[in-house]
Amino acid sequence: MTVPPPDDHARHNARMERVAAARAKMQARRTLERGLLIVHTGNGKGKSSSAFGMAIRSIGWGMKVAILQYVKGKWETGERNFFEAHPDLATFEVMGEGFTWDTQDRARDIAAAAAAWERSKAMILDPDVDFVILDELNIVLRDGTLGIAPVVDFLKDRPLTKHICITGRHARPELLAIADLVTDFTEVRHPYNAGFKAQKGVEY
Repeated sequence: MTVPPPDDHARHNARMERVAAARAKMQARRTLERGLLIVHTGNGKGKSSSAFGMAIRSIGWGMKVAILQYVKGKWETGERNFFEAHPDLATFEVMGEGFTWDTQDRARDIAAAAAAWERSKAMILDPDVDFVILDELNIVLRDGTLGIAPVVDFLKDRPLTKHICITGRHARPELLAIADLVTDFTEVRHPYNAGFKAQKGVEY
């Protein structure tokens, strides 16, 4: 391995000093602080996983977290097992009936989505909750089993004391328009397309 000459180190250190000063000035201009509306969407894997990562981060700061799953229904998942085994860490509720191709009962899907949204509003309005995850809400909004208008109207007037993260593919443009943070998860490669089945700890 070739070691750069000392004058290269000096130039690098001087450049990093300028970068640090510029970043400090940039950070000083950012003074806003309030609850954010976050949307995870896109065809790539990791939308819910990222949201659960933020849940752990929030719990690490002593914040109270509430999680509601709209679709997964009766699935056994690692996150469900974990939070149900540690109810002191977060509120974790599963209100979905499963994917529409599994339920094959649109009336039941609509009723389940409506009930889940009422529970979601209660979580958001709870003054003791700091961070709310509405897992796969985007899916029921896309399918039309829950109307977009009342959701957007409520979120526009939501309490600004907490963060809300909504996950799922095909986020509606009306929701994206009011979000503070939107991440589009892009699929580059997925093992499912190579014949792999969903695997514990990675997919669920």
